[in-house]
Amino acid sequence: MFTQFITILILVSIVGCILYGRRLIRTEKVDAVFGNPERAKGGTHWIIVGSSAILLIWLYYSWDIAKGFYPKSANELCQVAKVNESLLGLKYQFPIEEREFKSTSIIKIENKNLQIITNEIKSSSDLSSSQKTTLVGFINETRKLIPLLTNENLMETDTKIQIKEMTEEIRLLTSNFKKNDYPFETDEQKNERLRAVSEEGGWGITKVQSGTGSIENTIEVPLVPATNKGLKFDAAAKELEIINDKFFKLRNHNPQFKNSIKQLKEDIKTYRKNLSDADEVASDYAKDIVKIARRIEYASIYPPSALNEMQKAIVEFDNLQKAEQGGLRLVDIFLFPAGTIVSSGTSCSEQGSGRWLPKPSDTLNKFILMSKPSVGYKNIPLLWIDMMDVSKIIGFILPDWIADILPGDYPVHSSDGVVKQNFKGQVLKVVTGDFKLFKIPVPYGHIWDSFLRVFLGLVFGILIGVPLGLFMGLNRFAKGFFDPLIELYRPVPPLAWAPLIISVLGIDNTGKVFLLFMVSLSIMIISARAGASGTQLSKIHAAHSLGASKWQILRHVIFPNSLPEILTGIRVATGMCWGTLVAAEFLAGTTGVGFVENVAKKYFQYEVIWITIFIMGMLGLIFDITIRKICLLYTSPSPRDRG
Repeated sequence: MFTQFITILILVSIVGCILYGRRLIRTEKVDAVFGNPERAKGGTHWIIVGSSAILLIWLYYSWDIAKGFYPKSANELCQVAKVNESLLGLKYQFPIEEREFKSTSIIKIENKNLQIITNEIKSSSDLSSSQKTTLVGFINETRKLIPLLTNENLMETDTKIQIKEMTEEIRLLTSNFKKNDYPFETDEQKNERLRAVSEEGGWGITKVQSGTGSIENTIEVPLVPATNKGLKFDAAAKELEIINDKFFKLRNHNPQFKNSIKQLKEDIKTYRKNLSDADEVASDYAKDIVKIARRIEYASIYPPSALNEMQKAIVEFDNLQKAEQGGLRLVDIFLFPAGTIVSSGTSCSEQGSGRWLPKPSDTLNKFILMSKPSVGYKNIPLLWIDMMDVSKIIGFILPDWIADILPGDYPVHSSDGVVKQNFKGQVLKVVTGDFKLFKIPVPYGHIWDSFLRVFLGLVFGILIGVPLGLFMGLNRFAKGFFDPLIELYRPVPPLAWAPLIISVLGIDNTGKVFLLFMVSLSIMIISARAGASGTQLSKIHAAHSLGASKWQILRHVIFPNSLPEILTGIRVATGMCWGTLVAAEFLAGTTGVGFVENVAKKYFQYEVIWITIFIMGMLGLIFDITIRKICLLYTSPSPRDRG
């Protein structure tokens, strides 16, 4: 119901916003010309159109619309897939799925193989004349096996009877398949089936494993038929499977063929046994001939007209089952683009876009579960609020060396086992957070861990990179000294640094933050240097003539003029830091968005992968919008300047 509502709302929004936009264009100012920035202002309705179109495409290609409007279609297509799977083996024996009979293909291939071996034997310099004659004789005897199988007059009566029986079974199935009450099901059988359907769950329902908190999917597509139409196809698939097994166990072996191939095998065996070690080439060719003979023996080779009636019966049933699908075929064609539901053994699964592009409804459901503190991902929620004692925060911020530099010694226990605290010991408890205060809500979860790492790496990069970049833009020595060092490590991909940094600094936050610091540092240095170098000299001279000091010139002239470049650098650094963070959390980590995606990749949890992609995109967008607003704040002209 929710998906249906969303789909209809999206369609209404798209149509409504397009109509509104067209009406607005018609009422636009006449003097609005191309290149006028005023034309680009506003446009919220077009944002709605673009976003809705993307969501609609996602709903469609992920098969969420099919799930919302036809929730039982996957189960019914699963039963159809069972029929198609059972039919496929039989159909490949005839010119139905292929251009020719399977028998014809096998004969062509094996005759070609025999001719290739014949040519090799005749041209071989490692074989004697007598060996060539003997081997070619074996090949000719092998060729004679095929007519023994394709001659209808030699075909055994029992084989003909079995083929006829299987043909009649297919025709009977066709006749029964037309009936509305096929298959006959007692009330007890129906109740048992519906109970199994209820236990199996719906299409792609996500459940939480009891006791562990881990998220697990049910069977991808329910296997038990949930509708009468599905039941009909399921029953037909079971009957076809029995016929299929019978057919492939059947061999067209008449007495003359059996005697001939038995004699051929014995002759070749005796021939190889009498060969010496020096006759390895002749032995190998004899072995190859036996292999071809065995392939002919175990292949399903029949006379050209022996299977005509079975072919007609299979085609008749295939056409009927396609017709019986009715509107389901249209659902499959139009609402299951780039794929369908396929059957493989004892399971049915999505094949195509629906498998690789998770449904928005399933993704949202899993996102909600992963956000809960009782479930999360690996028992850690995506983002939650945890009540933390302020003392822990103080202990995290204050360094331990504050207590170490104080005069005196730490307290020592007395002979009776009592420890009396002194001032130095009390300070140590404060800097390590070993005391109790009140609790405050603190963000907790994978998203917060990733956000904090990016934020800290970016802040450290700005604090060090901006002053150094400004210094390089104003001082020849600084530029000449630091520039080669910066340009030496800047082109190196962050992934190249990651193993070294994580090995030295560990897999905790320190290593990851330092890696992000290295990424942002070079970007901030270059942007700040460019901003300082691009400051107009006339402004500096004007400030100097007014008696401004170096610090005042830097603060009021150079830095404001460099700010647009610096803010642009921050935007670039933010994107680079997010990309690098994911790589770092891929390599080492137990929390964070990158860690979640890495684990999800190993277990093919596509919904989780899409969740992480969406989270990283949204966080990056929030960062970018914030910095963009700051850019506009500092770069927009003041009312005084406009006046």
